[in-house]
Amino acid sequence: MAKKKRRIIEQPEEEYEFTPTEFNEREFILKDLYMSKIFFVVMVLAVIVGIVGALITDRVDQYGWIIATVISFAVCLSLNKILALLKFRMDMVETKSMLGNYLMFLALALGLCILFINEPFHI
Repeated sequence: MAKKKRRIIEQPEEEYEFTPTEFNEREFILKDLYMSKIFFVVMVLAVIVGIVGALITDRVDQYGWIIATVISFAVCLSLNKILALLKFRMDMVETKSMLGNYLMFLALALGLCILFINEPFHI
């Protein structure tokens, strides 16, 4: 016996209307400027820590690089407290942005330390 073909009954599609949330441009710009200020302060701290790390590495004979690396990571872990001492409101800071700040701090501090302990820029 032949099978009957199933007929597909088309159901009317539900109409979906996208309604965007209200966007406050002024708040967005102010928050972005605030994050830029924090980023600038973190980079200045990274330059200072990198130079101090290079000086420590140069002065201490065998294990100076370990001390400089530990100092860089210690300052990185305490960035929230340092920024709070500098009167930045840490409740306004997004976690993703601070993660980027942490990584940039480590890259810049350790990079400058490595750069300054080598020959052309030897401190």
